[in-house]
Amino acid sequence: MKTLFATLLLVLSAATLTAQTKNPHYDAALAKKYGAADNGMKMYVLVILKTGPNTTTDKAFRDSCFAGHMQNIGRLVTEGKLVVAGPLGKNDKTYRGIFILNVTTFEEANQLLETDPAIHSKILEPELYNWYGSAALPAYLEAEDKVWKER
Repeated sequence: MKTLFATLLLVLSAATLTAQTKNPHYDAALAKKYGAADNGMKMYVLVILKTGPNTTTDKAFRDSCFAGHMQNIGRLVTEGKLVVAGPLGKNDKTYRGIFILNVTTFEEANQLLETDPAIHSKILEPELYNWYGSAALPAYLEAEDKVWKER
């Protein structure tokens, strides 16, 4: 009897541990729009931008590259390919900023990155990583455009 009770308890415990919670707020259309897996996640490419090997001191050239860098960021956001971008504070690893690209392969990420003048000219150098995050990450962009007062 003890063995039967222990077995039953073990089976019930295993069922409880593997049971999945259903989300009462689940929106199938929204999940499809953002490419979410059943757990609400998806694959992205995380880019860490580092100081590149081109250390030119030509101010006009650098200014032009970084103006193009900012324009390219805007274009990629408009195209839905870039969902997060921003600079990093000073650090000892020469990391300058990050991108989270709404793509799943390094090949597509590299094609997008090559359109950035600061990367193309090697002033910035990208390091790419697979990153698994919330599929809803692009949704923040709608709010982002409403919270800045001056740029």
